[in-house]
Amino acid sequence: MVLITAQGKPPLFSFGVISDVQYADIPDGCSFLGVPRYYRHSVLVLERAVQKWNSLQNLSFAVNFGDIVDGFCPKDQSLNAVKMIPSHDCSAYNDFSPTPGYRLVVLDGCDISVIGWPQDHPKSVEAVRFLKEKNPNLDKNSPVGLNDLEKRFLMINGAIGREQLEWLDQVLQNATDLKQKVIICCHLPLDPGATTPGALLWNYNEVMDVIRKYKCVTVCLGGHEHRGGYSVDSHGVHHRVVEAALECPPNSDAFGYVDVYDERISLVGTDRMKSTAMVFDS
Repeated sequence: MVLITAQGKPPLFSFGVISDVQYADIPDGCSFLGVPRYYRHSVLVLERAVQKWNSLQNLSFAVNFGDIVDGFCPKDQSLNAVKMIPSHDCSAYNDFSPTPGYRLVVLDGCDISVIGWPQDHPKSVEAVRFLKEKNPNLDKNSPVGLNDLEKRFLMINGAIGREQLEWLDQVLQNATDLKQKVIICCHLPLDPGATTPGALLWNYNEVMDVIRKYKCVTVCLGGHEHRGGYSVDSHGVHHRVVEAALECPPNSDAFGYVDVYDERISLVGTDRMKSTAMVFDS
């Protein structure tokens, strides 16, 4: 089934989106801000998302924007929880072209982080050193005393390392040479206008400096900021942070799919995920 828009053109390709399932087989709880979290229900949101995506019959792939299991998920259950969720095994950052005129670039926002690395791993050691410099609190997830954008220097966030930045530069140069438009996907948001400071990538400014060297990037998609967000930055790049599955009460949902066209992309959201039309500058 191929959906035709009011303009009469089918999308070049389409893909599903969901973020922050954060499943755990534990009772419901709240974030540190008091927002309810529905740990067991979130995987049902994902199941309904997959059913919807399959029913459309025209999606090329789906992107899960990270945080598949919650930090409170018992360690001995985490692997089984991940196995419950279908996924494609790929490197932490990668790129591919679903159609000749477009390239999807997936970034690893926890490349430099205390999350996901052994304590003695060089990337974890670098992250600990960085946080000691940037966040004076004993609890490195506390923003107390940090001002404005400094509030991003929390342990729950991370940075993109030097090697990955160099790789991104090469990918965007290649996309420019091939006259491709680029969609960036990263769990951590890349623009302060689309998120609260506490969810922002540590070195978002360095990443955006690389992106702004070129004119090929049209949209940056992300998660992590559970309430979602949207902005268009000073260079005309759209930033859409999608709403979290974790914060869906029973019988509600947050997932969607993206239709990609030459001149725009359209996020078609379900329930708590807001639909968003992103038209590119001509």
